[in-house]
Amino acid sequence: LKIKSVHQETEEAVSIAFEIPADLKEDYSFIPGQYLTLREFINGEDTRRSYSICSSPKDDDIRVAIKKVEGGRFSSFALNHVAVGNEIDVMTPMGRFNLPRGTTEDARVYAAFAAGSGITPIMSMVQAVLEDEPNSHFFLFYGNKNSQSVIFKDQLDDLKDRFLDRLSVYHVLSREEQELSLFNGRLTSEKIEEFITKTVGENSIDHVFLCGPGDMIEAAKQTCQNHGIPLEHIHNELFVPADGGDPHAAHKAKDSSAVDHNAKVSMIVDGARHDITLEPGETIIDGALRAGIEAPFSCKGGMCCTCRAKVVSGEVDMAVNYSLEPWEIEAGYVLTCQSRPKTDDVTVDYDDI
Repeated sequence: LKIKSVHQETEEAVSIAFEIPADLKEDYSFIPGQYLTLREFINGEDTRRSYSICSSPKDDDIRVAIKKVEGGRFSSFALNHVAVGNEIDVMTPMGRFNLPRGTTEDARVYAAFAAGSGITPIMSMVQAVLEDEPNSHFFLFYGNKNSQSVIFKDQLDDLKDRFLDRLSVYHVLSREEQELSLFNGRLTSEKIEEFITKTVGENSIDHVFLCGPGDMIEAAKQTCQNHGIPLEHIHNELFVPADGGDPHAAHKAKDSSAVDHNAKVSMIVDGARHDITLEPGETIIDGALRAGIEAPFSCKGGMCCTCRAKVVSGEVDMAVNYSLEPWEIEAGYVLTCQSRPKTDDVTVDYDDI
């Protein structure tokens, strides 16, 4: 897709809008909360990253926001080298962190707790609710280091002015003191507790959206459950830097049951069967890439679900999982970016969705 505009949101974040040709409008239609996978060859290496859509479904273009990650290959490229008129490979929208479909008659109360770049998918949701549900209210609690690091600050201020009675925005800053102590520090369990009881009202929340680092999500999820919000109405997406090191090290199993020798893996992709040999410790997706097979993947961190496949035969060891539902695991689905063979022969099917 061709880049239509690039906007510097903060010193460390940009938003990039892509032109959508008329014949691809349907392919790139999306549900608020979904993401795009961008692909670029950087220094000769095939690099893919997932970035949440921050625009409204009613906009003519489709926009994502990218925040700088220390040592991040794609984020550095985006902040320093992209320009209007450039073209980037963009996969169609994906993702399960979605805004439940509403109607003009609905009078729902939504609450969102976001930190840093976790605002990106929430931004799309906020706009959709304000545009499509005239009787609904959205409460946003947004954590950052300081006011200069608030992504979409001007846009949020504009929306707040236009929808005074339907949008409430509260900024929580960890390195900039504000008048009320409640708005200083991080989004901890205690703060979230106060926000729910004193600001929103614990009995009125219909859906909660959580997006940011794992500790914030877990704190918010537990607090919301303690206040009787059903788990199926608590929607979350983990935001950690996919290309800034290994954010999952603490979550990996201490002992892997994967085989310590070469294993045969057969994979079905777009109707074609490919047979490869995996080296010890190699994931299925890494083996596919080494063999030149165009298997789907994006984050390689167990979060985005792009590399989901079904194990047809054999067994695999999946190191981490932040995106598959329990029923999917029971049905045999795995994230191939995290999966290594436990048996000498494994067959996975990417087409069985």
